[in-house]
Amino acid sequence: MGRLIYRDRATFDIDDRVLAHLRIVIMNKLRRNEGFMLQVPVNEGVRQASLWIHASNALVLQFYGGREPAIDRELVDQMMHDASGSDGLTLSGSGIAAAPAAPVRHVR
Repeated sequence: MGRLIYRDRATFDIDDRVLAHLRIVIMNKLRRNEGFMLQVPVNEGVRQASLWIHASNALVLQFYGGREPAIDRELVDQMMHDASGSDGLTLSGSGIAAAPAAPVRHVR
């Protein structure tokens, strides 16, 4: 289990595998000077917290696992896609949350 520390004020426990993928997404988005919204699960009675990820906000990623997780390129691509969307990137307890289904439109 790793940890994301946001602006020296808030900490979020995130699975090392998910955190390793998130690290790649953050590096790439900030390298392009693109901020994005990140929703992370919270355990203290709050469903999730929304964080604005931008170069002006201090972030620390801490990994506690004994070995580096294998990187899944498809997962990185999906996370990059979600981070670029209007709802941002949503993490769940086990990884990334499924994107909400598009509303069904009936053709008459």
